[in-house]
Amino acid sequence: MDRRQFLALSTAASLARLAPAQAAASARSFAPNLDSLAGYKAPDWFRDAKFGIWNCWGPESVPEFGDWYARKMYIPGDPTYQQHLEAYGHPSKVGYKDMVPLWHGENWQPHRLMALYKKAGARYFFAIAQHHDNIDCWNSTYHPWNSVKMGPKKDVIGIWGETARAHGLRYGVSEHLGASWNWFGVSHLADTAGPLAGVPYDGANPEYASLYHSGDAQSDWHAWYHNAPVSFQMEWSRRVTDLIDQHQPDLVYSDGSLPFGQYGMDFLAHYYNTNIEHHAGRLEAVYFCKNNPDGGQFRNGFCVQDIERGVEDGINPLPWQTDTCIGDWYYKKGIKYKTPTTVVQMLVDIVSKNGNLLLSVPPRGDGTLDSQEEAILAELADWTSRNGEGIYATRPWRVFGEGHNGPKPGNFNEDQLTYTAEDIRYTTQGSTLFAFALAWPAGGKLVLKSLTGSTPSSVRMLDGGDPLQFTRQPDGLAIQLPPTPRGAHAYALRIEGAA
Repeated sequence: MDRRQFLALSTAASLARLAPAQAAASARSFAPNLDSLAGYKAPDWFRDAKFGIWNCWGPESVPEFGDWYARKMYIPGDPTYQQHLEAYGHPSKVGYKDMVPLWHGENWQPHRLMALYKKAGARYFFAIAQHHDNIDCWNSTYHPWNSVKMGPKKDVIGIWGETARAHGLRYGVSEHLGASWNWFGVSHLADTAGPLAGVPYDGANPEYASLYHSGDAQSDWHAWYHNAPVSFQMEWSRRVTDLIDQHQPDLVYSDGSLPFGQYGMDFLAHYYNTNIEHHAGRLEAVYFCKNNPDGGQFRNGFCVQDIERGVEDGINPLPWQTDTCIGDWYYKKGIKYKTPTTVVQMLVDIVSKNGNLLLSVPPRGDGTLDSQEEAILAELADWTSRNGEGIYATRPWRVFGEGHNGPKPGNFNEDQLTYTAEDIRYTTQGSTLFAFALAWPAGGKLVLKSLTGSTPSSVRMLDGGDPLQFTRQPDGLAIQLPPTPRGAHAYALRIEGAA
């Protein structure tokens, strides 16, 4: 079947689902081209939500050795290769295919976890639908390596979705399949030295080509979407479309730019259009992708831009999102986690610049969080319960803030700043201005330079509501805070009547 035949069948199936009563909705549908898709507008519910939690969980969680296990276990010299060799055996004998059955999730309690995430302040929840490891975590129509037939023997994505919605959270899924073709190429290689030099890893066995792809795959992960054959592009399209049609997620994230030319545009138009059908003519969907030189497509406006582990250096007029993790993407024993203060400072900075924060809090292979992760969630719960009014349903002010604006915008820049009491961030809701100090000032005196010449009608601590004394100074509005810090991490003021 060539691409035109595939597209014709997909289009016919989509049209067959359109009931006559939905004609108005179909009139606002998207065509599968960049000009039409660029007419997308992020829904207000997403702009109001501000904070989501991501659960990166699958077979790669089993060794508790961090991200990209399924690739790095085939790279001699990498610590993951050595760990796999010692814990499981040589990858020519015990490969990733043998790790999949070890993922049981025997202690997974999705409702308990979702309650923790919601209490921590998350307004949406993400689950990883399939990583580059090529395992579908739902009852996949087109792929036998899935979580219903193997591993936990459960429709993980379906269960996560039902649970998130039962707790009143919007539900998102991430797909990382497009890069899998080249990412998994190392599984076809062999040691170049040692007692098993030249003995192919198990990925070279044609019997397992449905997991590891064919021997034509590149072994350089930088190739990402490049050189993937049309047959794999069609497979990607079928599987991600199946994911959408089965679970109707509110949010979808592709780990890269929009993959594979026309196949990608067909998929994205299908996602937006089916979402419109399911919401009585309203587009409620959010699709994230990156502006990366990875062989895919990106145009401002056709999606919400995702910046991996990075922040903007100013207000972006379009909604955007940072995705990051408290440690590694997948659970890793002994890793140093971000502190609650770092997470809160990131959240405030990102929201002030018209963005959202998606935070990965990864479970162990058995489905549980460790005690330190739960403690971080508890700290976030306390802070958002006290200060959330200045975060949720807010919009940027005329300036994002004062002090450090951030490093040059882009991926992987999140750890380049240390904030001080001179770093102020602003948000607004109606006529109310919120000012966040990212550290407590010495002596409790805070000067807001952006309010020079302004005389508000009132200034209060958001946490507790204490009225605060303020005076106009040549260098800004000087505010005297309480004698001891109120709360922790970042300190919010509610300002009324500011010009």
